[in-house]
Amino acid sequence: MTPATDSMGQPAKRYLSGEMPWLDVELEVRLHFGGRELLLSDALAIAPGTTIELDRHVTEPVDLLVGDRVVARGEVVVLGGNFALQISEVVSPPTRSESVPCLS
Repeated sequence: MTPATDSMGQPAKRYLSGEMPWLDVELEVRLHFGGRELLLSDALAIAPGTTIELDRHVTEPVDLLVGDRVVARGEVVVLGGNFALQISEVVSPPTRSESVPCLS
């Protein structure tokens, strides 16, 4: 995993684990590009080469989720041959803490 950096490419601020030990807990984050409802018959017909159109336009930001809650939005970019998310919007901190299921 590549260390997080801020918009200037500097390492993101980290807290000493003794100050807030729960900050060392690893959480899974996911990107949500969009969704689509399918009939069971359509889902069963999925095969290599099938294209499924999603409900989000290509110019709309992608959601970054922790648990099942959106914590940020941004644009998908390529970094060192891997997909990455360039954050353009961060959800307010009180809302973000609610996005971690064990803390809400």
